[in-house]
Amino acid sequence: MKELLLKEDERAWFALYTKPRSEFKAEMQLKSSGIESYLPSIQKVSVWSDRTKKIRSIIIPSYIFVYTTLKERTLALQQPSIVRCLYEHGRPARIPEWEIENLRSFLNKGEKFIVMNGLVKGAKVRITGGPFAEVTGIIVEESNQKSFAVAIELLNRTIVTHFPDGSMFEVLSRPEETLIT
Repeated sequence: MKELLLKEDERAWFALYTKPRSEFKAEMQLKSSGIESYLPSIQKVSVWSDRTKKIRSIIIPSYIFVYTTLKERTLALQQPSIVRCLYEHGRPARIPEWEIENLRSFLNKGEKFIVMNGLVKGAKVRITGGPFAEVTGIIVEESNQKSFAVAIELLNRTIVTHFPDGSMFEVLSRPEETLIT
């Protein structure tokens, strides 16, 4: 994340913390205030004994991303379902646009995945072919299967999926070059 060096009319991505189980409400409040937001979610099918229903499921509980100017960020923080903005070194933490685009691209692929807390050790790579082309992430070993992880380092979360054999990738850094705390 970069330090907050925004001009008054410049936009950047920020992560806002919501009240528990209020992500959808926060999304509606931000939209009605004219603030661009992104709530990472997927459609999944839930089956009960008497019915089946498609449900929109949150990927990163209690967080929503906003693309705002400094003035709009202040307005976003005034919404009833928003608790606070994430800070880093005493300043609102900016999220690089490529991380948001990676997350959007990843979720649009429709592959199976799990969300893990913390960073996963391994090489940082960029997929150059296959269904995950242009996505950047971290390679991990899990049950002798290769997995591809897209890390959102700010939120201390990692999304993991198994990538197909046909996927090709370029290694950006080796595990010994990656600082994991």
